[in-house]
Amino acid sequence: MEHAAGQEVWLKDAIVFLFAAGIIVPLLRLWKMSAVLGFLLAGVALGPYGLGAVAERFHLSWLEFLTITEPETAAPFAELGVLFLLFLLGLELSFKKLWQLRRAVFGAGGLQAFSSALLAALVLWLAGMTGPAALTLGFALALSSTAIVMQVLAEERRAALPVGRVALAVLLFQDILVAPILILVGFLGRGGETSLAAALIEALVQGAVAIGVIVLVGRFGLGRIFRLAAQGGRDFLMALTLLVVVGAAVLTAGAGLSLALGAFLAGLLLGETEFKHQTEVDLEPFKGLLLGLFFMTVGMSLDLPAVWQYLPLIAGSLAVMLLVKGVLAYTAVRLFAGGRRVAAEAAFLLAPAGEFAFVIVAAASAGAILTPAAATVVTAIAALSMLITPLSGRIGRHVAGRLKEEEAGAPGVADHFELEGHVVIAGFGRVGEAIARVLKAEEADIVALDRRAGVVQRGRKAGWQVYLGDASRPEILKRAGAQGASMFVVTVDDADSAEAMVRAVRALRRDALVLARAQDADHARRLTAAGADFVIPDAIEAGLQLAGRALEEYGFAPETVRDRIASARDAEYRRAKEAE
Repeated sequence: MEHAAGQEVWLKDAIVFLFAAGIIVPLLRLWKMSAVLGFLLAGVALGPYGLGAVAERFHLSWLEFLTITEPETAAPFAELGVLFLLFLLGLELSFKKLWQLRRAVFGAGGLQAFSSALLAALVLWLAGMTGPAALTLGFALALSSTAIVMQVLAEERRAALPVGRVALAVLLFQDILVAPILILVGFLGRGGETSLAAALIEALVQGAVAIGVIVLVGRFGLGRIFRLAAQGGRDFLMALTLLVVVGAAVLTAGAGLSLALGAFLAGLLLGETEFKHQTEVDLEPFKGLLLGLFFMTVGMSLDLPAVWQYLPLIAGSLAVMLLVKGVLAYTAVRLFAGGRRVAAEAAFLLAPAGEFAFVIVAAASAGAILTPAAATVVTAIAALSMLITPLSGRIGRHVAGRLKEEEAGAPGVADHFELEGHVVIAGFGRVGEAIARVLKAEEADIVALDRRAGVVQRGRKAGWQVYLGDASRPEILKRAGAQGASMFVVTVDDADSAEAMVRAVRALRRDALVLARAQDADHARRLTAAGADFVIPDAIEAGLQLAGRALEEYGFAPETVRDRIASARDAEYRRAKEAE
């Protein structure tokens, strides 16, 4: 009977989670709230300290059916979501790209982690804490949340941008640091009975062996094993992928390193095989759901009565932590990894604490380093800071957008005040350069703007008039000759940036022709409302191109295909316009 009752609780908790994932979070998304923040808030509301506490206090037994009774049961599944996230991030990188990030990993990551930990420890020690407790809490709060930060960036399609690479580099160093921190906590808890140097050397050797085994198996056996499994179909590939992710994570965890580091290494290795894209497609739905469960467990860990009891202390400490960590992260990134904008956005993302704070605090409490009250306060600070990470990231993005960048080797916008009849292209990636080539063939003058220094340098080497600058800023547009331009073409794929650029152009030139690229029909409506004269949705054009190819494969003559696609294009754009 007890087994049946336990099973009923587990099923009820699963239904509550699916209700949150399938109904509550999508409803919150209607108010432009990120999925991460939606799951975090759902965890707070549906957890034991939210509706669960209300049900217990007022004896409302029916509320139990809307709460998650046993959050600890979901912990292993939530951890899988984090592993899948790091595995998929590894798929997107390569060892070559990772080696290029070494300065950011060890320079920015090391400076951020150690300066944050030591400064926090000094403040806590001066406030009256014992040395071991202050040092432990300093390291606990110095680390950030890999899962939340990278998922926020992935949702905004910024994980592959410079800020995403820098944030990942710093977070990777923090993951590597977890093992030494836990060894240090154990040493402090034992009062120095064993040699700290010996324990650290032993951990270093174990970690190196674990990483070596993963790399060797991945380099020389992973492709062959996957090709063998592929002969049996996608079911076997999925089973093998899960084995690789979990197996690599268990191997690094057994060596004292983090689970996430093993999953990341496995992703790096599989990303160099032909199974990269298939694996991404297969794992994406699982990653989303399981990460949602992880974020909900974070929300459920927020002890609301404790927060209320120690509210002034928690609020003050949280504000100081965010300020100090933000300043130190900005400094570290500026010194080792990026310009002002990247450093500012990364600082806001890395300032909150992370999930490892719970692990470190638990270990310190077991070793009698921390008092129960101190552990409660620090856990609440960590949970609250994780809860506001999506909002902090959004603020950081806004602040970064207002900063003037100084990138070495990338020229600023030259003065084109007197230029007449030229075309200004905002965004000089593949789409922008393709447009420029077509227009240049007709002898049009091109002035291009892009916010990425690498893109600017590559374009100038190819002979284009492309300059570093944000086309949403009026002063940049004026220097690009906005007053005399015959046409403006906005090609950036970031929805908010594209809309801001169109509005900036329209504010300067009411009579100018503005063409813009949109992600989909909804984005196209926003750009039209902002003032664009003609908008091309990527989704429509991609569909028409595929339809044309399909007609050719059916045997239709090229002229017939062109006529049919032209007619379909008119109909699609008319339908999109009617939906505005």
